Amino acid sequence: MKKLLLITGGVLLFMVSCKQQPKEEQRQGNEVSVAPDYAIEPVNIQNVKLKDEFWLPIIQRVQEKTIEYALDKCEEEGRFDNFLIAGGEMEGSVKGAMPFDDTDVYKIIEGASNSLISAPNPELEKLLDSLVSIIKVGQETDGYLTTWRTIDPATPPASWVKVDKGERWESLAMSHELYNAGHLFEAAVVHYKATGKRNFLDIAIKNADLMVQTFGEGEGKIAAVPGHQIIETGLIKLYQTTGKKDYFDLAKYFLDHRGKPEHHELFGDYSQDHVPVTDQDEVVGHAVRAVYMYAGMTDIAAIEKDTAYLKAVNALWDNMVNKKMYITGGIGAKHEGEAFGENYELPNLTAYNETCAAIGDVYWNHRLHNLTGNVKYFDVIERTLYNGLISGLSLDGQKFFYPNALESDGVYKFNQGACTRKDWFDCSCCPTNVIRFLPAMPGLIYSKTDDTVFVNLYATNDAKVDLKAQTVKLSQETTYPWDGKVKLTVDPTEAGKFTMKFRVPGWARNEVLPGDLYQYATVVNEKNRISLNGEKLDVQAEEGYFTISREWTKGDVIELEFPMEVRKVKANQLVAENKGKMSLEHGPMVYAVEEIDNKGGFEKIALSTDEEFQVNMRPNLLGGVNTISNDNLTAIPYYAWSNRGIGKMKVWLPTEK
Repeated sequence: MKKLLLITGGVLLFMVSCKQQPKEEQRQGNEVSVAPDYAIEPVNIQNVKLKDEFWLPIIQRVQEKTIEYALDKCEEEGRFDNFLIAGGEMEGSVKGAMPFDDTDVYKIIEGASNSLISAPNPELEKLLDSLVSIIKVGQETDGYLTTWRTIDPATPPASWVKVDKGERWESLAMSHELYNAGHLFEAAVVHYKATGKRNFLDIAIKNADLMVQTFGEGEGKIAAVPGHQIIETGLIKLYQTTGKKDYFDLAKYFLDHRGKPEHHELFGDYSQDHVPVTDQDEVVGHAVRAVYMYAGMTDIAAIEKDTAYLKAVNALWDNMVNKKMYITGGIGAKHEGEAFGENYELPNLTAYNETCAAIGDVYWNHRLHNLTGNVKYFDVIERTLYNGLISGLSLDGQKFFYPNALESDGVYKFNQGACTRKDWFDCSCCPTNVIRFLPAMPGLIYSKTDDTVFVNLYATNDAKVDLKAQTVKLSQETTYPWDGKVKLTVDPTEAGKFTMKFRVPGWARNEVLPGDLYQYATVVNEKNRISLNGEKLDVQAEEGYFTISREWTKGDVIELEFPMEVRKVKANQLVAENKGKMSLEHGPMVYAVEEIDNKGGFEKIALSTDEEFQVNMRPNLLGGVNTISNDNLTAIPYYAWSNRGIGKMKVWLPTEK
């Protein structure tokens, strides 16, 4: 086996010479697309061309720097070697620290595939073919694919995975065998959509068929559930791609039997395996596992019109947003177990807020919006996107937060042994999750039904939306999130009647988040405005949207204005950590004060009830940001903190007595 790593024109190319593999028989039947189960459908990223001065540089940074950087790290730490060792193409022992290291490769492929959907790139596609060929080497003949167990089944790479005989499936609480499969399935579906190639999809199908043969009811099958969820959503995506109902049935089996002691020895609330999922009404345990599971439950609610599942996800969402969510949209209060805390337990210095949890929460809330059209889900998505999610990636695209604290003393090493961003982690799930998520972000901007377009987020772009009766081209221009003015040109292929729903952001409706966990200190009475072709419309927002149903013609222009001013936020009095404190916001942005901007006076910073602030765009600071300042302080957007070295930071500031 020879392996050569080349860098050509900034693109990594893996040249792999393997033993000649016999050609597999062509699988019978082509993939079929199952009819949508959600009432609302996202507009595909292929049809949304982002031009935005805020989001486009972030996504390009991932595409041009972070992907290549992560591939280098995967090469350096043996992620690719593990597949080759497992397949006998290289000698050696297991490399890496975690039993789920395989998924880093899958997530990079998923992110790169999302990039291909947005813009064809033959060099990148060739790279992905090379990565897929490496993965294929590591797959066992019956479809099994978890490299550490194939290489050395008695010696897991992490001490917290306990094995007895080294057999498959014996330690599902922590082995991550099914978690690995879930990320494999999700990535393979996106790669297939991007390229039309079956090479990665066939690997996933072979593995999924093994899962169907192995788990469930019946003679010789194993009655078990995964420790770390995500296989459920992966199986459902395979079902939606192939039409094979067995995949959906297995996903539902895993969820239906969770929390049932007569079925298996329970893993406990850490894994949300303490009571049946339809009886759960409080978010508990490992936050990433939780939101991945809730996303799968929402899929079941949509596909089967299952009212018990729907009732449960609604109760869980209410508990999370009303009692366990940070002002940044982050979730997971505790380092111990990377877990949710008790109701209203929201510490700042020791906040966990894993980047993966923020990403998983966006996936879940997007499903809930697709199911209901309720604006509140995009209020959560927007807050998370602009604050607690992109904070996980540095401005140079090569440093990362695993947890996202809301306070730093410059000493406490909250970030996996560091008190600033790190260039990588032994457990590198967060960097590669950022890679898989951000290139798909444009798919959040618009949604549709047969005759309605939802404008969910505001960012400069050109888009094409196919409705039942016509195709509509949209051109959006804005400097959001720095300013609340939006211009949107509507060009239907032919004049016709349809509905457009323009989301009024929660902050512009005097809502920090749905519920009473946070409130603005004062109510802003300045009204949001909408005009059509230069004439102000006397339209009131209903259920969080400006809704316009009319005969649209080519060149119609909608203009929106959501007045922005500096807002002070108070937390519910039951949040003990934030009593006597307030935080600052401007538009969708949560702000933080850093010591570097407030030298000599950081510890004295306090807010009063009537002070005034200035908002200034500083194009040469942190990639170009609005700052909030007065004689007392200078604040920057939270997502940009810790890009200038180690120092103190606070989001919640004391109030003057």
